[in-house]
Amino acid sequence: MRRPGSRRLAATTSAAAAGLVLAGMAPAGAANSGDTDIDTLIAGMTLEQKIGQMTWTHVYGASAHDTSMAEQNRARYGVDTPAEVVEKYDLGGVLYFAWSGNTNDPQQVAGLSNGLQEAALGDGGPGIPLAVTIDQEGGLVARIGPPATELPGNMALGASADADLAHAQGEILGSEMRAMGINVDFAPVLDVNTNPENPVIGIRSMGSDPAAVSELGAAQITGMQQHVAATAKHFPGHGDTETDSHYGLPRVTYDRQTLERHLAPFRSAIDAGVDMIMTAHIIVDAIDPELPGTLSPAVLTGLLREELGFEGLITTDALDMDALAANWSQEEIAVQAIRAGSDILLNSPDVDASIAGVRQAIDDGELTEDRLDESVRRILSWKAERGVLDDPYADPAAVEDVVGSDGHLETAATIADASITLLRNEDRTLPLDPGEDTVLVVGAGSAWPERLGAMLADRGFDVIEEYENGPSPSAGYRERAVAAAENADAVVFTSYNASGNPAQQQMVTALAGTGTPVAVVAARNPYDINVFDGADAVLNSYGYGAVNYAAVVRALAGDLNPRGTLPVAVPTADGSETLLPLGYGRSYPGRPDHAGPPDHAGPPDHAGPRR
Repeated sequence: MRRPGSRRLAATTSAAAAGLVLAGMAPAGAANSGDTDIDTLIAGMTLEQKIGQMTWTHVYGASAHDTSMAEQNRARYGVDTPAEVVEKYDLGGVLYFAWSGNTNDPQQVAGLSNGLQEAALGDGGPGIPLAVTIDQEGGLVARIGPPATELPGNMALGASADADLAHAQGEILGSEMRAMGINVDFAPVLDVNTNPENPVIGIRSMGSDPAAVSELGAAQITGMQQHVAATAKHFPGHGDTETDSHYGLPRVTYDRQTLERHLAPFRSAIDAGVDMIMTAHIIVDAIDPELPGTLSPAVLTGLLREELGFEGLITTDALDMDALAANWSQEEIAVQAIRAGSDILLNSPDVDASIAGVRQAIDDGELTEDRLDESVRRILSWKAERGVLDDPYADPAAVEDVVGSDGHLETAATIADASITLLRNEDRTLPLDPGEDTVLVVGAGSAWPERLGAMLADRGFDVIEEYENGPSPSAGYRERAVAAAENADAVVFTSYNASGNPAQQQMVTALAGTGTPVAVVAARNPYDINVFDGADAVLNSYGYGAVNYAAVVRALAGDLNPRGTLPVAVPTADGSETLLPLGYGRSYPGRPDHAGPPDHAGPPDHAGPRR
């Protein structure tokens, strides 16, 4: 792999506001990041303000004073608007989600960010600018969609094996978030995905090779932190779990030597100067067989702080996930997370209980205020060093210039092109001929085959379409597809984690039985080839977004020659041995990397099944 080199994205953010003076700051007098005495600020803070600085949570609404989701805010926080949530708890940070109404479009996001900063600095607020945070990983997890740049995802990046592209992806994410007033991106995922059955990481990971994940992760962090804080997650590694920590408490039983493979990207991130590290709600037997990492002093203090030497901010993963919330009270979680070494309590489902638990622990001597001061000092020092104290505001004029810029879209398309991985191509089934071939497009509804069908039609193919909602094709759908295949020159089937879906396997077998060549596009995890013996060709796209499928169309049409390589090893269906090794990938013989100019435009409007 190449090291991050001279190629850099041209788009940059502009200064948003001049010389913020923290005149409303409760703890001390007027100050800015150039002369702020952090210890003096802390000395003037109440206990409630200190706990508030360590409390970062989501709010409901599209603007600071939006009352359209007052019912949800009242149910969770007892107040009506996002601004009132900030003011009630003296929040240190907020977290954006699409489902909480925060991310309708880039200009709206910038307005929300500025409004919340005004609330934080107003008479009723904490007097300290907010950390404004989001999970914008790219690919599967992206809270802000187009016109923000749609990226192919981390495993697609891993398939490109290109550290320059990883750095560029980080720059795109960082510059676009900064333009919208976001100063922390909870990315990148540095989990080493060594378990094909992993239900929560998968294509969010850059692969199963610790060295590759380390290099690509460090490059992405370096690019992102030109603009905002990056966050390496999920420490000490969520890549070998079979339980989703949103719904249960995972446990990994491997030895310390195996754990070192999962720690390698975090060591690399620390060397790269990552601002933050997010904890994993998993039990790691090799370090602490009793407590999940988020609550374990052995994991957060012993391993992360003392052994790995991390001095930046530690944040919990969301505290409303069942791995914790189903096993401990919010009072217990908050106290134990702080005792373990976390600086930030992220997204508690009961902030009142969380704060009350910390206050009671101080009264009981279970926690000390000095311990809180350590975390508040880290948070305020980070805000000063990152420029949040001095300039927390978004420049609305920068949004249009930066977010979804032509240069960013071109880079996203380049990553997608480099990621397409050809795993099988019997009898040179691919590429197809857009001037001659009639193509039947079918597949698991969860893989959005209608999106791909519209794009193939736009490319010039004669397309027959048969679609159905849901991940498991019905017998009736299978029969319709088999009948339609008689009138097609080729079938394109979009699969979605087919290794665990017999209905998808049965449909591809039935289609192969028609004698019409079948090309499978594996649109999520890259292991599907192990159950598709009857498919003539298999391409991995590592995502079903428009940017991923645009690259698939170019590969199917021969406009690009696939050059991606597997970032994970593919086991046989029974898991007993390796079917395809890490780094495997094929290309079309005798063809250049690109046979024609790429079209980076998005897909045409196309109505299809809802999911």
